[in-house]
Amino acid sequence: MQVHKLPLLRSFSTTTNSAVTPPSNSLSSAATAIANLVLTTEDPKILSKTLLSSPDFTFSEHLVNKTLKLLWNHGPKALQFFTILDNHLDYAHSLSSFHHAIDISARLRDITTLWTLVSRLRSRRLGPTPLTFAIIIERYVLSGKPDKAIDIFLSMHKHGCSQDLNSFNTLLDILCKSKRVEKAHNLFKLFKGRFGVDVVSYNIIANGWCLIKRTPRALEVLKEMVERGLNPTLTTYNIILKGYFRTGQTKEAWEFFKEMKKRNCEIDVVTYTTLIHGFGVLGEVSKARRLFDEMVGEGVLPNVATYNAMIQVLCKKDSVENAIVLFEEMGRKGYVANSVTYNLLIRGLCHTGEMDKAMEFVELMKNDGCHPNVQTCNLLIRYYCDAGDIEQGLDVFYLMGSWRCLPNKDTYNILIGSTFVRKKSEDLVVAGRLLIEMVERGFLPTKFIYNRVLNGLLVTGNQAFAREILQLQSKLGSLPRHFKL
Repeated sequence: MQVHKLPLLRSFSTTTNSAVTPPSNSLSSAATAIANLVLTTEDPKILSKTLLSSPDFTFSEHLVNKTLKLLWNHGPKALQFFTILDNHLDYAHSLSSFHHAIDISARLRDITTLWTLVSRLRSRRLGPTPLTFAIIIERYVLSGKPDKAIDIFLSMHKHGCSQDLNSFNTLLDILCKSKRVEKAHNLFKLFKGRFGVDVVSYNIIANGWCLIKRTPRALEVLKEMVERGLNPTLTTYNIILKGYFRTGQTKEAWEFFKEMKKRNCEIDVVTYTTLIHGFGVLGEVSKARRLFDEMVGEGVLPNVATYNAMIQVLCKKDSVENAIVLFEEMGRKGYVANSVTYNLLIRGLCHTGEMDKAMEFVELMKNDGCHPNVQTCNLLIRYYCDAGDIEQGLDVFYLMGSWRCLPNKDTYNILIGSTFVRKKSEDLVVAGRLLIEMVERGFLPTKFIYNRVLNGLLVTGNQAFAREILQLQSKLGSLPRHFKL
């Protein structure tokens, strides 16, 4: 049985030749064409020659950054593109482009490339800057190496970038947001004399304790802050308010809000958005709606985030129909919905089985100039596949390119997992094709997924294709063990 692979970029609906035709004036169209070229050209020499000598491409900082973002979920290809352009005669990479490449190499755990890029930045006198190290430190923390991240922070000066309070606060913030609050608080206490911590530092630590639902510790931080003569800001109070909601303490949250008003705090849109979301997701929809309706009377106008919070509450705890009514009201009042707004409504419609209507909102999203993103596509694919409609899920997958949206690792995992439901031979062939394309795009499947596809092909009589899957092991061995941080 002869099995052909899925076209590498079938979702882009273009050929390699069309990718090198002169791009339109649109930055997005030009970036899409270049990304398509990079992904579909297998020979590095041909790709290099085309990018460096073709008169069809005039590179700029914005075009390169846009292309790197499109290639974000295809790390090795993104770095290949960056490296080729480093030899361009009429273009030189900017600091922001270097930052994209550094972030991608750190995400891939390509440590050699990472520090080579940092050295190159320094030799060209573009950096490194505190932002460079913030990117690196965050990736190390996310990869489970917080101690190494701290060592890198402490060695910044060796790379020509001294530490200051802002960079220290960035380190604390990264640690806290990754739930390593105890470590952050210990560092805070150890270095507060050296860096002269400020209100921002205290807010970061307080927010960290609230993130892991230890509001009493956040209140201790607030108390210490006041004792040191620092005045809490509205941000401080909003952090504590959100902390109460995270632990389900609606009564305490309401009392804290009343205390804020009693102290004449200048209540802002963040405060009301926190209240609306907090009460709503905990089931008090009527109170959330009442606060939403009353905030204007208190002199606080809602923003898109406030509408998104209320729409989420209605989708989860009330009805998607009422959420759509609010969405329409939002438009009449001049608010411009964003991708979060649309994704909330699309998810709500999918959850109630209204897939056709969900797709109508995808079209509305596109007409409003808010292109579907990978989250939009993944949730549509997941709900179609969960309903047993794998073909529709694949249709969305093939549409992603025309929506200027590239699949990520989750996209492939969702689709591959769905092919085992019906236990059909042809479904397992699709799983094999997806697995090959996944690897060719630079994503590392888990051992479980790899073995499941291999065994599935064997038991359904696809021995020849199973042997082709076995040949993937050579490619898998050349990829990092854990690909995406």
